[in-house]
Amino acid sequence: MSTERLFSLRNRWFTVSVGLTAGVAIVSFLIGFVWLPSVQTDSQFAGIWNAICSAAGVPQQWLVSTPVTSRVKTSEVVVTPTMMAHPDALSIGRGATLALRCTMCHGPQGISQANSPNLAGQYEAVIYKQLKDFQTGARSNAVMSPMVPTLSDQDMRDLAAYYASLPKPSGNRPAGQPVPAIVATGSPMRNIAPCASCHGAADHKTGTPWLEGEPVVYIRAQLQAFAAGDRHNDINEQMRNVARQMTPAEIEAAARYYANQP
Repeated sequence: MSTERLFSLRNRWFTVSVGLTAGVAIVSFLIGFVWLPSVQTDSQFAGIWNAICSAAGVPQQWLVSTPVTSRVKTSEVVVTPTMMAHPDALSIGRGATLALRCTMCHGPQGISQANSPNLAGQYEAVIYKQLKDFQTGARSNAVMSPMVPTLSDQDMRDLAAYYASLPKPSGNRPAGQPVPAIVATGSPMRNIAPCASCHGAADHKTGTPWLEGEPVVYIRAQLQAFAAGDRHNDINEQMRNVARQMTPAEIEAAARYYANQP
């Protein structure tokens, strides 16, 4: 029976096991804190020290606060239930005159024949917000962006009042058409609320558009733009958070359902 002490450098088994453990720890540290972070292309991983700090989850510099300025222009409109005053006939009439320049895309009665959004019967707050976002650059479009710089705040309110006064497009949804799950129930496991909770007759959240009868091409394009981050004028990123979780099939199903197409 060996009388050699267990925890002794003279014990060959002890020194080998300690050496192997230390070697594995060093290799793991180098792989996890140096090599893997260093192959990332993000700027916060540039350099050995930055890579180690980022992998360990600690600041690269202590007690230093550097403000981060977003390069994405977001909406500056504060949407409230009382943001739009009850329009009078004069405001609607002024809006009708201003809308003459909008007929090529949105139709003479607010019903588009060019896959642009239908504005007839749309909520006033929605139209006003989108016009303001186009004007400030929070939302961009090759056609709309050049159209709005000369509009005053009252002009945008008048346009919103006029289009809101028009009758909504009549629905032509086939009888018995099932409601897609993404519209009726969403997907709680993916943190997706049902579309109908904000857009539609079941419920309405202030500032969200009425989607019934909108062109399928338009709805699909906007969902894809939100998912890709190309459109970013949604308040608190609610549409971007939803759209990026949706599958292409769910986007298509929602677009076709609201467009009243089977």
